[in-house]
Amino acid sequence: MMMDSRPPFLRLSQNDNIAVAARKIEEGAPLADAVHALERIPFGHKVALEPVESGQAVRKFGQVIGFASKAIRPGEWVHEHNLEMGEFERDYRFCQDAQPVNVLPVAEQATFQGYRRANGRVGTRNYIGILTSVNCSASVARFIAEAAMRSGMLDDFPNVDGVVSFTHGTGCGLASSGEGFDLLKRTQWGYASNPNLGGVLMVGLGCEVFQIARLKELYGLEESDTFRSMTIQDTGGTRRTIEAGLERVREMLPVVGAHKRETVPASEITLALQCGGSDGYSGITANPALGLAADMLVRNGGTAVLAETPEIYGAEHLLTRRAISREVGEKLIERIHWWEDYTARHKGEMNNNPSPGNKLGGLTTILEKSLGAAAKGGSTPLAAVYEYAERVSEKGFVFMDTPGYDPVSVTGQVAGGCNVVCFTTGRGSAYGCKPSPSIKLATNSAMYERMAEDMDVNCGDILDGVTLEEKGRQIFDEVLAVASGKRTKSEQLGYGDNEFVPWQIGAVM
Repeated sequence: MMMDSRPPFLRLSQNDNIAVAARKIEEGAPLADAVHALERIPFGHKVALEPVESGQAVRKFGQVIGFASKAIRPGEWVHEHNLEMGEFERDYRFCQDAQPVNVLPVAEQATFQGYRRANGRVGTRNYIGILTSVNCSASVARFIAEAAMRSGMLDDFPNVDGVVSFTHGTGCGLASSGEGFDLLKRTQWGYASNPNLGGVLMVGLGCEVFQIARLKELYGLEESDTFRSMTIQDTGGTRRTIEAGLERVREMLPVVGAHKRETVPASEITLALQCGGSDGYSGITANPALGLAADMLVRNGGTAVLAETPEIYGAEHLLTRRAISREVGEKLIERIHWWEDYTARHKGEMNNNPSPGNKLGGLTTILEKSLGAAAKGGSTPLAAVYEYAERVSEKGFVFMDTPGYDPVSVTGQVAGGCNVVCFTTGRGSAYGCKPSPSIKLATNSAMYERMAEDMDVNCGDILDGVTLEEKGRQIFDEVLAVASGKRTKSEQLGYGDNEFVPWQIGAVM
């Protein structure tokens, strides 16, 4: 049996007083400087390399991830039993690290094969979407999409990726104005205008709070050969609405199917940066590698959208230093304060995240998780901060305020215009997305091998010597390939019909 010659742990910064186990470390195993493991340390978990007094800061990535709840000896496992949250002063240093990006000229940018729409935006997929104004029309929308896919009517239109229903659980029993209504309004309009949808049919019940006619008036939407709407009550019930919906889809198909892929610059990619089921290696392998891929995209004129506000909590000072202006940095902090108030009102706290799975994977506090999650954003300046589902209009690296819950977060990003998703996972998330394809990046090789049918890229081999730069290039090339039509593992498995989850806040009445 060959001995594992790799070091048993990774010390990520000389300022760290802990290290991360690169493999399972048995009790008594030598570590460094006469330090031995005092107990078994699971893979991806933390071990103390120095004495840490009670109340003293514990550091990882050179940053504070919490405070010792009791004295910790060198060689001890560091986790929930001896590490806790605590407040500390963040030094925001607005704009200090914002360096200009040398964006490549269009002629030198990477390219992909995309669908150029009439309004100039570019899609990476070509779906017909059935949107619903209210949960009461969800079943009918699903019946229309399923009937269209069964009928064979798509057989003559190979450029159409499918007919998909985007159903949700709200649309009525809410105030007709205010925060909750605005979120739903932006989300619905964002999906209706996402360039990955070549055609849209919107189906309502008719008497709901969220009125289709009001949405059309607000955004200047008019009935056309690629946008139609109807209500069950006006159309005459379930069966007639299904029949009418199928006819509308049939009428759209020649127009949507006429779209052809053409060579377009990488600047037309708006990439959603996501992580879910994170572990102790998310911030060491997949997330920083994705950050380098995001930097490559930005240098090619494209847009990378970081999100999940509760999962950058404690790392926000690293982003404010990269803000292009104090106004952008302060908008991010304003969203952080909103979340502090929001969680307090609901008798929660920001440290309710990480999840049990995150903790099994080695993450202990939200501060630790956030430092790893923020690495997805690379190193380029923070150009803008958007509220949930707002249209992303700035190029470069931007941030969108969303919850950390993956389906809700990605729904906001797709509504904002993201046409590709990159999703890192350490525990093994099975997330998939329509209409924007989701590329899954595994943080460790063991999980990648166990879930190879779900994972697109293994970043665990970074621990075996593959450089972050090489992996970043691999991810960037995969983004271009998927944007050009390569099907991701989640697409092959059929994911994406149930992952449309608008953020629902406010009273349900």
